Amino acid sequence: QVQLQESGPGLVKPSQTLSLTCTVSGGSITTNGYAWSWIRHSPGKGLEWMGLIEYDGSTYYSPSLKSRISISRDTSKNQFSLQLSSVTPDDAAVYYCAQGGGTIYFWGQGTQVTVSS
Repeated sequence: QVQLQESGPGLVKPSQTLSLTCTVSGGSITTNGYAWSWIRHSPGKGLEWMGLIEYDGSTYYSPSLKSRISISRDTSKNQFSLQLSSVTPDDAAVYYCAQGGGTIYFWGQGTQVTVSS
């Protein structure tokens, strides 16, 4: 069974870049056909799919975030990462990494990110 674990700072200042890493175990992020997503949840906006990176390194982003988001990977560590630039308090949320795209098969436990000076 695939397991995912998010890591990164829980507090980010406005205008800075939010950076999170997802460590995957029980499966390889390069396995043919698999996609790996970042999703966030906030009380005000609900659940929001942010973007994904596919097994071959291709990336797809939500149009609403496309100017600020970047997803990358480190295949040697079986990790994929999220960077979200120019954050505002509206970006405060619980951030999840997950296996899948249209259908999510496994979720990380989530990590709370607060945006505050």
